[in-house]
Amino acid sequence: MKNKIMQRPDGPKAPKLLNTLQAIVRPLELLETNARQYGDIFTTKFIGYQKVVVVSNPQAIEEIFTADSKQFDSGKGNKILLPILGEYSMILHDGDYHGRQRRLLLPPFHGERMRAYGNSICDIADKVISQKRINENFLARPAMQEISLQVILSTVFGVAQGELFEQLKQLIGSIFDIFTNPLGASFIYLPALQKDLGKWSPWGRFVEQKKQINELLYALIRERKAENDPEREDILSLMLSARDEAGEPMTDEQLRDELMTLLFAGHETTATALAWALYWIHSLPEVKEKLLQELDTLDENADPSVITKLPYLSAVCSETLRIYPVGLFTFARIVKEPIQIMGYEFEPGTILSPCIYLTHHREDLYPQPKQFKPERFLERQYSPYEFLPFGGGNRRCLGMALALFEMKLVLATIMSRYQLELAENRPVKPVRRGVTIAPAGGVRMVMKGQRQAIAKTLVSQAG
Repeated sequence: MKNKIMQRPDGPKAPKLLNTLQAIVRPLELLETNARQYGDIFTTKFIGYQKVVVVSNPQAIEEIFTADSKQFDSGKGNKILLPILGEYSMILHDGDYHGRQRRLLLPPFHGERMRAYGNSICDIADKVISQKRINENFLARPAMQEISLQVILSTVFGVAQGELFEQLKQLIGSIFDIFTNPLGASFIYLPALQKDLGKWSPWGRFVEQKKQINELLYALIRERKAENDPEREDILSLMLSARDEAGEPMTDEQLRDELMTLLFAGHETTATALAWALYWIHSLPEVKEKLLQELDTLDENADPSVITKLPYLSAVCSETLRIYPVGLFTFARIVKEPIQIMGYEFEPGTILSPCIYLTHHREDLYPQPKQFKPERFLERQYSPYEFLPFGGGNRRCLGMALALFEMKLVLATIMSRYQLELAENRPVKPVRRGVTIAPAGGVRMVMKGQRQAIAKTLVSQAG
C-alpha cells in the first residue's frame, strides 16, 4: 500500500523541449489531449520546471488551496515573470515578505475605496467607444486595452491626463506587444532567447522600454512624495502611506515593482476578458437580448454598485471567465516537505499546478463545456475549487474585486449605450498572448450607432 501512496501520477513522456513548444503554440489542445489520456491529475515536464503535476480535480484543488501555505513555495514558480515585474514584486516571493506586501496592497482594492472608481470607469468606457465612427470596423481587444489601461492609470496612479500620463500610456501599451503571439511568448518561457542584441532586437526593445517605464515610475513616486496630499484616493498614494508592522514604508524599488505588477496583471488580463465577453454576447443573439433586457431595467444614472449586482450581467462575466479563462493555471505551488494530495504523496521540489482551464471544462461540473451558457451560473453555485478564474488560497488575485467591478461596468456602459455588431460571422479561436489566452485577430467589430437614440425613437413611435 505504501508504494501505491508514493507513486507519482502518470503523464506524457514527450521530451521537455517538445512539451514546452506545444504548451506555447497549442496550449489548449495539449492540455485536453493529456487530460483525456491521463485523467485529472497527471505529471509533465517543461524547460526550467521538472515534475509538474497538473491538477483539475476539485477535491485535489481544495486540498492544495486549504493546506498550510508554509508547505509550499509559490513565488519561485513565477520566476519567468522576473524580467517583466522586477525582483521586489510580491508575486515572486513567499513567506513573511509576500504576506506583508499583500496586507499593504489589499485595502485599495476593497470597499469604499473601490466604489469611488465606479463613475470614472463608466466615463472612460464611454469616451473610448464614442470615438468609433458609424459603420467603422474596429478591433475589440485594442479598444478594451485602451479602456483598461486608462482605468488602471487613473485608479493606480490617479493620473488621467498630462504628459506623464500620455508617456506611460504609450509605453505600457506597447511594452507587452513583444508577447502578442506564440513566437513572442517564447521569450517568456525560454530564457535562452532573452538576449539584448540592441534596440532592433525584440528582447533589446523590451529591455529599453522597461528602463523607460522604470524612469517614469520613479519620477511619479518622487512627484507624489513631494506632493504629500492626504486627500488623494489613488492606489499609489495609499501605497505611499502604508506602513508595515515595524512602521516602515515601502522602498522606492518595492513601490516600482509592485506598480509594474499591478500594471501587468491589471490591464492585459481585463482587456482580454472584455474582448471575449463582447465576442460571445454578439455571436449569440439570445444572450445579447437577455442582457439588454436586464440593462434596460436600470435608471439612466444608475449607481455603479447597483449595476454590478445585476444577476445576468454577472453570469455573462462568469461564463466568459469560465470558457476561456485569461490564465490557464493558478500560481503553482512548489512542495517544500512531503505532502499527501488525493492519496498521492508528493516529495519536495514537485510543482503542483491547478489547471483553471481543465477544471472549467469538466463535463460533470459544466455540461456541454464548449458552449457559452451564462444560465449555468444562475442555476448553480460553484465552489472556489470548481470555478477559479482568479486562482485561490493565499495566492488568489489581489485585484479580483476590481477586475470584476470594471468588467461589469464597462460591459454595461457599452451595451446599454451603443449598438455594435461582429464584422465577421465566424468563430474566433483562442491563441496564446504572453501568459494569457486571447481571441485570435482581436475580435473585429463594427459600430452601428448609439443605442439610446435608437431606443428613444422606438419608444416615441410606440407612444
